[in-house]
Amino acid sequence: MKHSPAAVHHAAAEGYTPTAAGHYVRGRPDYPPEIDGWLRDTLGLRAGQTVVDLGAGTGKFTRRLLDTGARAIAVEPVAAMRERLRGTLPEVEALEGTAQTMPLPDASVDVVVCAQSFHWFANAEALAGIRRVLKPGGRLGLVWNLRDARIGWVARLDAIVNSREGDTPRYYSGAWRRAFPFDGFGPLHEQHFSIGHTGSPEDVIVARVKSTSFIAALPPDEQARIDDEVRALIASEPELSGRPVVTVPYETAAFHAIRDAA
Repeated sequence: MKHSPAAVHHAAAEGYTPTAAGHYVRGRPDYPPEIDGWLRDTLGLRAGQTVVDLGAGTGKFTRRLLDTGARAIAVEPVAAMRERLRGTLPEVEALEGTAQTMPLPDASVDVVVCAQSFHWFANAEALAGIRRVLKPGGRLGLVWNLRDARIGWVARLDAIVNSREGDTPRYYSGAWRRAFPFDGFGPLHEQHFSIGHTGSPEDVIVARVKSTSFIAALPPDEQARIDDEVRALIASEPELSGRPVVTVPYETAAFHAIRDAA
């Protein structure tokens, strides 16, 4: 089943190029250890079950799903991301598709997880597509890593990034929440965890910004201006300037809802 190109937001279709996929791998943080318990205890993942990583990107979260012992299927509409995933996780079945057009049978999977992705397709049609492939009583998990903007320099970094977002859907806007409540799913439950992303400023700050879809989709001269702004911020911030290793604080938000039994 093919997806309609119109179903993929232009920032994702244009911004997730092979180069951006490389920045994505370098710049995106991992997930906190508590997520492993959440996958096991809250979503019920274990050997013998099947889980879909919807909007899987390069497979950063897919690895965590495999660690539960479940069979993981990755669904990703952007070819550059899908090919990177296939190269790094050849044991995972990686399919082209969207929430609305997953090439999977009805009631065939136990869990669907959207890590860093649900805000792209948060609408009734997507939830209907997810409900279709879930078994009765199956679970939907939504996960996001967010920079902790309570820290002053992080808030300034976010301001640089957010000034270029245009019409790109973002988690922090909260617009994705309007998709709930949805007939066929129970209430949305929420948990939060903390993690730090530690590495060189080039990786955890510069590459992270470059991995942002709507920035990667900008003309080269505008990307260069953003790069200059980010590097100027690093140079001006005592916690960052001249340091070979820094830590970017993140909060992880995890949500789940249960499909009805009918």
